[in-house]
Amino acid sequence: MTAFTDLLDAFVAHAQANDGARFAALFTPDGVYDDYFFGAHTGRNAIAAMLARFHEGGEDYRWEFHEPLSDGRVGYARYRFSYRSRVPESAGAPIAFEGMCRMRLEDGLIADYAEVFDRGVAFVQLRFPAGKVARLLEKYAAAQNAAPGFAPHLARFGPQR
Repeated sequence: MTAFTDLLDAFVAHAQANDGARFAALFTPDGVYDDYFFGAHTGRNAIAAMLARFHEGGEDYRWEFHEPLSDGRVGYARYRFSYRSRVPESAGAPIAFEGMCRMRLEDGLIADYAEVFDRGVAFVQLRFPAGKVARLLEKYAAAQNAAPGFAPHLARFGPQR
């Protein structure tokens, strides 16, 4: 086992158990968890609160990391994630999707966690109406395209309407 796979194992165990204090302790004091649904949360208290929010909207979580790779400064892994929904539109429904994560590491702790997955797949399983799914995806697309790194990609196409 490597330090990174040990970190991933602890990450999963604490997330599934809704142990916010232990989960947050895997992060540096000013660490960031950028959740693809809930946005960025900075600092251990905010990260613990975000984990509690996970468990308000779902139960019976399972998180599996696959093909972890790390050089000690950054780590990547593919994952499968599932839970039973508690949100009114889909209470009791299973929600499952695959994604990828990137963790910037400092002294064996997570300084920054970011992930990507197909939000649309999750929204459909959550039984959100098509109009709500479209509005949410439009919001995420606008935020992505407003990020500074996207300016050179989009500017070459001229003004957008």
